Amino acid sequence: MTGIHRVAVLALEGVYPFELGIPSRVLGAAPGRYEVVTCSVDGRPVRGNADFSIAVEHGAQVLASADTVVVPSVDMAHVTREPSQAVREALGTVAPGTRLVSLCTGAFVLAGAGLLDGRPATTHWRLADVFRSWYPAVDLDADVLFVDDGDVLTSAGAAAGVDLCLHLVRRDHGSEVANRAARTCVVPPWRDGGQAQYIEQPMPEDPRHGTAATRQWALERLHEPLTLAELADHARMSLRTFVRRFNEEVGVSPGRWLIQQRVLRARHLLESTDLPVDEIAGLVGFATGTSLRQHLRAAIGVTPLAYRRTFRGALADAS
Repeated sequence: MTGIHRVAVLALEGVYPFELGIPSRVLGAAPGRYEVVTCSVDGRPVRGNADFSIAVEHGAQVLASADTVVVPSVDMAHVTREPSQAVREALGTVAPGTRLVSLCTGAFVLAGAGLLDGRPATTHWRLADVFRSWYPAVDLDADVLFVDDGDVLTSAGAAAGVDLCLHLVRRDHGSEVANRAARTCVVPPWRDGGQAQYIEQPMPEDPRHGTAATRQWALERLHEPLTLAELADHARMSLRTFVRRFNEEVGVSPGRWLIQQRVLRARHLLESTDLPVDEIAGLVGFATGTSLRQHLRAAIGVTPLAYRRTFRGALADAS
């Protein structure tokens, strides 16, 4: 991506101040790459879900010239199955091809305007049942932190908006820029697992009997052909108990998680090194370059060489 990317954040009545500030804070941590403006439907102040109102500098007219439009989370007391006519008209000014992003309950606004029909999306796990009943045409995945469907992206609750905005930086400018932005914001560049690890569940009687230490151990050995039995042995659990605990804590199976971590490590190496694909495959634990190609295509739909051209080119432009 070249030039300044203009982002318009639409503040609606009942907006959560934390989520409202995420795009400006995270995208602003990639200096010189984004211009973030905040607007309301009519340019007037909006009442947040906290004990103060929020004054904005712009009305909805800025949506028409934005490259990305973000709808932050709104208190459910202000959410209806179909947005008001004023909100629908504001969203109607967004130009075709503009990237649309929702944070948490902002997905209700996009879905109510018909902008998520036939698409995968996510929102806060607590509201999944309501969302599905209101918008059956949307393919809701309540287990993930965010969903990237190309020109429409949605995130789960609260801090997942940080994950999604960092993903935007990574997608637009590569991992090095996104990692610097994450360090500036003092947050991890990405988080493992999905929403399932935050859903309310009884705590184990002994917190030492978790899988976090084994996950860290595995991350240090991705180049090795790790088996489920080895992971369970390290955690000092039976195989059945380990798989159950792992799913409870991370939200995906151990085997799926290992593949995700190997793909993430491969993506980083593709972006930051000139190592051959077959060598990268070995370093991250895939048996062959063919296996890496298959898993990368399944994860993000492109080949390693195409991915490298995209992100190495973006990094070259940035430098």
